[in-house]
Amino acid sequence: MKRMYLFLALLLCFGSYSFYAIAQDETDALRYSYLSPQGTARSMGFGGALGSIGGDFAALGVNPAGIGVYRSSEFTFTPSLKINSTSGKYQGTTTNDNNTRFTINNLGVVFTSAARGKRYQRSQWKAVSFGLGINRIADFNRNYSYNGKMPLYDANNKLIGSSGGEAFSIDANNYPTDIDNTNTLAGMGYQSYLLDTSGGRYVPLSLMPDALNQGRIIKERGGITDINISFGGNYQEKLMLGATLGVPALRYTRDVTYTETDATGNHNNNFESLAYKESLTTTGSGINLKLGFIYKPVDEFRIGAAIHTPTYFSLKDAQNRSLTTNTENFKYNIGEQDVNPITKVTAAENLFEYSLITPWRGVISAAGFLGKHGFITADYEYVNYASARFNYQDGYAGAESEVNQLIKKTYRGASNVRIGAEGRIENFSIRLGFGYYGTPYQDKNLMGDRMDFSGGLGFRQDSWFLDLAFVHSQYEHTEHPYVLNYNPIIAPTAYIKNNLNNVALTLGFKF
Repeated sequence: MKRMYLFLALLLCFGSYSFYAIAQDETDALRYSYLSPQGTARSMGFGGALGSIGGDFAALGVNPAGIGVYRSSEFTFTPSLKINSTSGKYQGTTTNDNNTRFTINNLGVVFTSAARGKRYQRSQWKAVSFGLGINRIADFNRNYSYNGKMPLYDANNKLIGSSGGEAFSIDANNYPTDIDNTNTLAGMGYQSYLLDTSGGRYVPLSLMPDALNQGRIIKERGGITDINISFGGNYQEKLMLGATLGVPALRYTRDVTYTETDATGNHNNNFESLAYKESLTTTGSGINLKLGFIYKPVDEFRIGAAIHTPTYFSLKDAQNRSLTTNTENFKYNIGEQDVNPITKVTAAENLFEYSLITPWRGVISAAGFLGKHGFITADYEYVNYASARFNYQDGYAGAESEVNQLIKKTYRGASNVRIGAEGRIENFSIRLGFGYYGTPYQDKNLMGDRMDFSGGLGFRQDSWFLDLAFVHSQYEHTEHPYVLNYNPIIAPTAYIKNNLNNVALTLGFKF
């Protein structure tokens, strides 16, 4: 090799556990715990601040006591269009991406038995309702990418940058017996001719150029749809109680391509490019319980509270990976018969089943009413993201403990605030809302807080109604294209700006 490299204690971010068997990390726990309810257009229009409002199918997933507000049976259906844009900044270069998707936010029916006439006067329970349907509580649809130039050496030929190819050499140096196993990073790197040896250590050929063009492309799809089975009622027009059994169905797919290319134009340094591709599909379902109450001391004011148990998810991952390299004349130089510079190595599909327990959630709320002319409402929600936990199969106790400790060290409790208002003029309504979702990260440099701005219109007749809403969400997050856990070289950081737009239309019928 033409350069001398100093490799300190190189450790892959997955530690000493089998890379190809354990694919979950702390970001997966956050993804499935970080909810963003997207039910009916009416609720979205005033920011999802449903805790004390009720009378809306989306309320069954926030404070199920809202079912006690119903006085007639109701059916709702909410399709939506999501138009998302992202901007990725890496090493001084900005890359933009867009994605448009059609989804179903809500489909539900509430059956209500309301006391009337003399029965109303005699009965302590003024109404009892049963609800069944779906609300979308998380949406994963997003495209984003970033790329930039990474200088590797200074004028004194000292290594100042890093390469994603080092992840393969780290694994090979830690587990040299794995170089023939293409289900490991060590095996993928060695069998693709990405790795050479120097001083008894494996080193990646991607460190041969003076600079690299690095890039990462991510395509995410899927979401969480919560099947709600709710029951509740209204006691003496003062206290509304409700319970919702939630059965969330989860599907998440991610396609990631990480690339490095020689930025120098030199075709005789044994490295032209590498492309590492990974596809992941996660599917599963869970169960949770939500309990809540709304109390109305006077007609003009309501307060409410709800508690959500953790969701117990049973999940399954299917992961596929490949590594394609162009090592120019390297095969020829080492005397290989096949001197084609391009080599592709594909790992076997990896299947892994596990469970995840998401955090408890608590919601308190209040609403003030201006007679029949509208209301102002607010919700406060607390979620301790650090309490999420993975449970693995027997034989992976060490990996389970490590990832759960990482969740605890990375995340914290967060406060979410939703504020909304609705004004009514005869059959027409106008709505405005705002939501702030606090960062789940202990490290403030990771950002992660989100703001939602929303508005909506509604038109209601005795037997049907139509609602339209628009929600604009914006947040920033950071990530590393690869993780090399050693000093003094630290993998660079990419900054991602997300602008998510959701247009929803609800058609409802009362019966």
